[in-house]
Amino acid sequence: MSTARFPRAALFDLDGTLLDSAPDFVATCDAMLSARGRAPVDPAKLRPVVSKGARAMLGTAFPDLDDAERDALIPEFLQRYEALIGQHAMLFAGVETMLAALESAGTVWGIVTNKPEYLARLILPQQGWEQRCAVLVGGDSLAERKPHPLPLLHAAAHMGIPPAECVYVGDDERDILAARAAHMPSVAALWGYRLDSDQPLAWQASVLVEHAHLLNQATQWPTQP
Repeated sequence: MSTARFPRAALFDLDGTLLDSAPDFVATCDAMLSARGRAPVDPAKLRPVVSKGARAMLGTAFPDLDDAERDALIPEFLQRYEALIGQHAMLFAGVETMLAALESAGTVWGIVTNKPEYLARLILPQQGWEQRCAVLVGGDSLAERKPHPLPLLHAAAHMGIPPAECVYVGDDERDILAARAAHMPSVAALWGYRLDSDQPLAWQASVLVEHAHLLNQATQWPTQP
């Protein structure tokens, strides 16, 4: 009979899983809109697409522009976001106690995000994670990004832990697809960002978890080999 225990390693998505960064992205879009004499973005419309990336957020803020016109705004979007990163964002409720519980159990943890690595690294000192985060892989760190499994496999190899003994936690379908392709157990973080049309049950994560604080308990993590 399997005994509930924390994984040897836990890997996390960043935006929408550990960090509620939507307020930073609302401020970024509002600055761009204001510079063009446009009205602010509706935060309730932007929030669900944060995990989808810059293009999706710009599509919400500038719905009248075509794909090429929105793509041309990405450099400005990233520059403005970098200038205010962390000013409005905060950890999701329960994340800090969850990380502390993992560390107390001897679990190492890291971050695998599609956010550009240089931006993700700015978050670490803001949260006091420089020494705590064992590995950080960004969306531009490698030749592939999620939903490709390479970033997860790279992170596991960096930590010296087999993928099957790691767990990946994320709030977007691409997170779970990457974990499944890496043969890594996964947690669908239901506290994150989702469109109404998203169906987390269909992602086939190992487990679905409603709130971050529930992961303080070993019984909430996927069964380990």
